[in-house]
Amino acid sequence: MPPSLMAVFFTVALMAMASPSMTFDMGQSTRCVAIPNQMKVCKDVGYSEMRLPNFLGHSNLEGEVVPRSEDWRPLLQTGCHPQAQAFLCSLIAPCVAVRDSCAPVLACQGHPWPEALDCDRFPAEEDMCLSPHAKFSHFAKELPKPACQRCPSVEEAPAMKTVLDAFCQHDFAVTAKLHRRRLPMGEPEFEVEGRVEFIHQGPLLPYDTQHLLQQWLLINLRCANVLVRPGRSQLYVLTGSVQPDGTLALTRLFPWHKKDINIAVATRKWKHHRC
Repeated sequence: MPPSLMAVFFTVALMAMASPSMTFDMGQSTRCVAIPNQMKVCKDVGYSEMRLPNFLGHSNLEGEVVPRSEDWRPLLQTGCHPQAQAFLCSLIAPCVAVRDSCAPVLACQGHPWPEALDCDRFPAEEDMCLSPHAKFSHFAKELPKPACQRCPSVEEAPAMKTVLDAFCQHDFAVTAKLHRRRLPMGEPEFEVEGRVEFIHQGPLLPYDTQHLLQQWLLINLRCANVLVRPGRSQLYVLTGSVQPDGTLALTRLFPWHKKDINIAVATRKWKHHRC
């Protein structure tokens, strides 16, 4: 199985960060410059200037800052923390909160939190090129969130009772079509195609569930690689629960093929009779 896009990036990025010459000298003079438009990962981040050299030791906008900033896109797409974009663009507080949420995502991909992003290395906010409107809100509503987990069981051609039991034993059950396409460089990308349909909604929210499953695929790439073949889509019935800490765990997955009459019958029975 080929390595994931995120794994390829962090193999290169962490090697670069490990070099002392790539990190920032706190005694070095800096200047504030406008964030260039082509630096897409920092679009709408809440401030318009950055300091050079930055805290990863990059001093050239076109040659280092812009291309290296794009390397972080796979991590940002996982939604591991609401302030991850601001942190990676500014490398300031709340560093600890972002690290605690995003480090497990990197660990799920087999990578440690980079030493170059050690929170103790960075100065207070007043020493940065930020305006007051970049303050962060701590009142975001708590929603179920994906997390790194052991891959759920995938059960082909299940019996009707097996499917009904899964509906009864878990907090939610949905149908979703998982799609896997190839990027130009040959790495797979996973997405939830079309609408997510609820069989048993439980604690999930209609407006958030598709995005939630999308993030789960991006975090659990090892599991996603097993679920869908390259260039294909597969409809699944997914069951799982929301843990006490608010994380979503997928537990039992049933590929839904046209010939799987038992899944269709179980779904109809559930809607009429429940447990």
